[in-house]
Amino acid sequence: MTIEFPSPTVPAAGRTEVFLRYLDYFRETVVAKVSALPEDEVRRSVLPSGWTPLELVKHLRYVELRWIEWGFQGRDVGDPWGDRRDDRWHVAPEETRDDLLAALRTQGRHTRAVVEGTDLGAVGAPGERWDGAEPASLERVLFHLVQEYARHVGHLDIVAELAGGPTGE
Repeated sequence: MTIEFPSPTVPAAGRTEVFLRYLDYFRETVVAKVSALPEDEVRRSVLPSGWTPLELVKHLRYVELRWIEWGFQGRDVGDPWGDRRDDRWHVAPEETRDDLLAALRTQGRHTRAVVEGTDLGAVGAPGERWDGAEPASLERVLFHLVQEYARHVGHLDIVAELAGGPTGE
């Protein structure tokens, strides 16, 4: 699936649609780039920090889980930090590219459903996610998610280029 970049010149019904367009675009860009990489490259790191493309996919799925379900909705999600082991991103050997990409898309559908059914000014449920601070509005959470995705898609661009995969937007 290819999604066009959400150009500011394309009319949108409102801020909700703009946020969703960007999140969908970035999420599908991650899926496309990781899908195009050779199997031996998705579990290999080419960076001093040591993260792999599959670890990034899992991390982004958990970012949405932490901010939307655990944070904004205040839901019990089991282990909200399930993308980490020993203070770094982690993917178990039995976790596959297909499963991780499917989980990212499923999480994205959940995010979309929450956003479409909630006013951007709504404030999140109190809970551990906020570390004692007042819960943020949905709009602030979405702004954070967009910047998180944009930053990590940039990282993935570099990794994909080094691995001989697709480059650019």
